[in-house]
Amino acid sequence: MTDIISTVIMIILAVIICIVLYFVFKNGLKLLINALCGVAILFVVSFFHLAPIGALSIAQVIVCAVGGVIGAILLIVLSFFGIVI
Repeated sequence: MTDIISTVIMIILAVIICIVLYFVFKNGLKLLINALCGVAILFVVSFFHLAPIGALSIAQVIVCAVGGVIGAILLIVLSFFGIVI
């Protein structure tokens, strides 16, 4: 009888772990895509000189990696006001 109970508990734990991992990776994938899009926007704007952001710096790439598309837009808007990181 103990084997059946431990088996049922292990199955329930496995299902709970799978559900938690699904939600973690689902949200993590969205964050990764947002960060990649932000860095890509920064590189395109810098390559084609669409905004006066100057030479790319590590700080700009980190802002875009953390902020994603919103971070890239923020850097572009700040560059038009003369604030370059």
